[in-house]
Amino acid sequence: MAIELQRTALHAEHLAAGARLIDFGGWEMPLHYGSQIDEHHHVRRTAGMFDVSHMLAIDIEGARARDFLRGLLANDVARLAQPGAALYSCMLNESGGVIDDLIVYLRAPERYRVVVNAGTADRDLAWMRERVRPFDADAVLTPRRDLAILALQGPEARARFWSAVPSLRAAAEPLAPFRCAESGTAFIARTGYTGEDGYEVMVPAGEVVALWRALRGAGFAPCGLGARDTLRLEAGMALYGQDMDESVTPMEAGLAWTVALDDARDFLGRGALEQRSPRFHAHGLVLRDKGVLRAHQQVRTAHGEGEITSGSFAPTLGMSIALARLPRGTASGEGVQVCIRDRWLDARVVRYPFVRRGRSLLDTAQ
Repeated sequence: MAIELQRTALHAEHLAAGARLIDFGGWEMPLHYGSQIDEHHHVRRTAGMFDVSHMLAIDIEGARARDFLRGLLANDVARLAQPGAALYSCMLNESGGVIDDLIVYLRAPERYRVVVNAGTADRDLAWMRERVRPFDADAVLTPRRDLAILALQGPEARARFWSAVPSLRAAAEPLAPFRCAESGTAFIARTGYTGEDGYEVMVPAGEVVALWRALRGAGFAPCGLGARDTLRLEAGMALYGQDMDESVTPMEAGLAWTVALDDARDFLGRGALEQRSPRFHAHGLVLRDKGVLRAHQQVRTAHGEGEITSGSFAPTLGMSIALARLPRGTASGEGVQVCIRDRWLDARVVRYPFVRRGRSLLDTAQ
């Protein structure tokens, strides 16, 4: 018997816009609305919007909410000094492997909001509930499936958002990157997953159709998961399930910067991280021959074998790029070979991100 896919409150809007829908983590989501490449360029050049309501917001509140999160996450929420601040972190298992990557927002003293990935949401919630039990009523988890989430990204995204929803401009315009604000029923964060400026906006599901239509009227192009993937790859942003999972530590996934080891704070997985020496490190690759880099392709280096974790053609750059897990000792600038359809093709190791704010960074990365 086929499993019925979940749908967001914008499902009818996606159909009306001609979306090609696919199963993504049990959700029926748009892959594209006609041209994935055009959608990619809209985000890099003007403004695009994504329905990401399949992701799950979880509110964590109570007198010990901060203590709970400090023990749960590898990054330290104590760094969120003032309400409105946001923090990116990994949530680890006992062996230091990544259960999920997420963003934490400090809404007010003793009130946090965490946004987790769609494919891991149920598991994440169960993991959190098991570990919050000792805190009783001093740290309460509330999953917010009643909220819809839109990602508005691109160099014109902020100005077009102000035009579409003037009532939210006063709250949204002053936000610095990785800051959030609330106005009425809307939660607005200056965050994203594309390497461009913009907002991620949460509203009650019953209000999202009107917001979507207002944004379309302001010139936002609807964009699907296909463009989201090439955009985040160009931006060097890791994808859970490909660039990291429970078998990989943040140090092996290029996310060591998200692990706070500068004090004696005890968090889940810390002991394993301190004892576990990384065998691999994350690097960028640029293909020098004709072909397309894809996940799971074997990489041959002077230091041993590695593997591509994410790869694709990069529309902004006009070439194939990848994120790869390569042996320790591999350095930017080295030549390597990638096995594509039983042929060993030349590639170069580079630093990533490849693109930021619509501009290639490869000149400084090689």
